[in-house]
Amino acid sequence: MRILKLIAVAFGLQSLVFPVSAQIYDMREMTTVEIGALDLQKTVVVITGGVLEEHGPYLPSYTDGYSNEYIARRVAEAIVARPGWTALIFPQIPVGDGGANQVAKKHIFPGTYHLHASTVRAVYMDIVSELGEAGFRRVFVISGHGAIQHQLAIDQAGDFFNDTYRGTMVHLTGLVRPERATPALDLTSEEIAENGLDVHGGMDETSRMLFLRPDLVRPGYRTAQPQAGRTWRDLVTKGAAPNWPGYYGSPRLATAARGAEIMRLQGQELSELAIAILDGLDHRTLRRRAAQSLTDEGVRDWDGAAVEHGRRIQEQQDSWLRSKGLK
Repeated sequence: MRILKLIAVAFGLQSLVFPVSAQIYDMREMTTVEIGALDLQKTVVVITGGVLEEHGPYLPSYTDGYSNEYIARRVAEAIVARPGWTALIFPQIPVGDGGANQVAKKHIFPGTYHLHASTVRAVYMDIVSELGEAGFRRVFVISGHGAIQHQLAIDQAGDFFNDTYRGTMVHLTGLVRPERATPALDLTSEEIAENGLDVHGGMDETSRMLFLRPDLVRPGYRTAQPQAGRTWRDLVTKGAAPNWPGYYGSPRLATAARGAEIMRLQGQELSELAIAILDGLDHRTLRRRAAQSLTDEGVRDWDGAAVEHGRRIQEQQDSWLRSKGLK
């Protein structure tokens, strides 16, 4: 660090390379000198996840990615609001495991193009290995996609980083947050019942996209028929219908104002959680979202079917590799 500072002073670059206050950096835009000048003890790498996952006829396949980007920015802003701290935004990882069509046990569906969970884990492990070897010790991941194996893959990559580099890598969106607040959405009891267990493409995600990217929301959502269920088992059954449209819940209840409130509250809660972890909260004391989800029999049912489908595809790939002498 001292050598880099001397070089910067010699070439008159100190104002460029060593800003007087911490800030948010985009790794894609930085040079080797600028990255090398970071104070690694006060730098948090923020990795944003994404996935190509069907979201029905009204929302784009990259809906999760847009939401994750917004939340990651709020977390980064909270980090740099603390004196001396820097947030380094890593390029978004645009792929992940699974899609909501797994809940319907329809493993091939237009709009879902996913990686095996083992591949997702390897991608994250490779990236954080590079970060760990370079001396980074704090990593937060924002990847709100709900597929169980996707969440487990990132959790396991975090465990690897923490055990190997004695750092703190936390899948923030993979934790069950304590004392989670309920957004004020002004829904009537009838509308709440109509929306049901809103896990994918319903009022919640349609509202998010009306707030984040209204240009990508197809107008048909206003007359969309509800696909509601009270339990995960209900959703598995509803998704089994041959004409299931690819979403659960009631998109017609969505508004940009509701999306703004949902995003504001999630951004605030995850930012507070991130700061609490930087202040010493042991994230291992919090329950993981994947583990909590798997306590539900309906979730175990569709997740087990998804794992079996992935195993069959993996065997097909491995067989071809062996036939070519590549494995």
